[in-house]
Amino acid sequence: MINVLILLAVSVVLVPRVDSHRPDWLRRFTPSSRDDSNWLWSWAWASDGTVSIVDRSPPVTFPARPASFGAELIDPLLGYVIPLASFTAPCPYDSHNSTERRHPFDPDPVFGCPDLCVSDGSEREPTDTWIALVQRGGCPFVEKARQAQKLGAKAVVVGGDRDNPDALLNMFSERDASDVTIAATYIKYWDYVQLSSMIAVSNTTHNGLKTLSLLISTEYSAWEWYSPIITFIIILLLPSLLTFITLLIHRIRAARAAQRDRAPESVVHSLPWRVWTGTGWEKHEPLFVPADMAAASSQDVERGLDTPNASTSHDVQLPAWVEQQMECAICLEMFVKNDRVRVLPCYHLFHIDEIDEWLIHKKKLVCPHNIGFTYVILLNAFPVPHL
Repeated sequence: MINVLILLAVSVVLVPRVDSHRPDWLRRFTPSSRDDSNWLWSWAWASDGTVSIVDRSPPVTFPARPASFGAELIDPLLGYVIPLASFTAPCPYDSHNSTERRHPFDPDPVFGCPDLCVSDGSEREPTDTWIALVQRGGCPFVEKARQAQKLGAKAVVVGGDRDNPDALLNMFSERDASDVTIAATYIKYWDYVQLSSMIAVSNTTHNGLKTLSLLISTEYSAWEWYSPIITFIIILLLPSLLTFITLLIHRIRAARAAQRDRAPESVVHSLPWRVWTGTGWEKHEPLFVPADMAAASSQDVERGLDTPNASTSHDVQLPAWVEQQMECAICLEMFVKNDRVRVLPCYHLFHIDEIDEWLIHKKKLVCPHNIGFTYVILLNAFPVPHL
């Protein structure tokens, strides 16, 4: 436990402060293109981003969610956004040659599903920084990114669908996506509709196609970079924490059970005691009687009857063995002159210090001679307060 806390303190000190950009120390451990080996991690700890139309004043910004595959945008990417439906069409398909069909889904320019070919006869320049715009549906997200990359796009923006208009999904690939080297990001359905409408009425053109200047940026929070450390520490500490909580609950329950199994001091101190004179027993009344047991103090513990005038001698005939007790059953030593003994309701005698320790701290209202018998007698003779 101490070693883990030291590790956490050292990690907090050594890890530099994180801002909106990925720190240099982490870039060395993160490839620029993500594959399927860490899609689950990116899906669980997804970062956020924005898609902004910068040639409007003020800029129009939409919330976005970067994909778990493809390139990570360390710096914002500025380019022309062009819907694939504006210049592509399904590639010609030869029905007699079934080997040409490589995908189980139909090509669709709106969804960006392959295979798509340029329909206007023009080709985008390799140096052009343009961003493809497609909509969710028709095929997996990674296939949309592959198709946009094949056409020369530097990134792809995937818009939501009408069924989930307010969802900001985490796009991931369950299969190998190491071949995707462009960035991909997801925006909500109504943001996609607004962006498409603004492109349709835009006065800006690129290679004869209506377009807008789009800025894609990724916002990395500090939690995303600290999450591996925190997750590791949580996983490491969780079993110990659960064990500690379990033991703590067990100890609390055991302490409460032990408290219930112990005799209250007021009850034990209310029992009569005697002094061995060497030739007989000198009877004494309890040294301490609490106020709530004042009525019980006038009760003869050896008879269970009221005796307003206590006597040093027995008022009833007791068994012969009572006066013949000469040994303490706890320490197994003979009673000597001036020994103080406690008298239990079962008439057994014990050294007062030893039997008080026994009853209060060990074995409840149980006589060492008669296990289970004295408890009932004492409860009847002296009402035990509720614990």
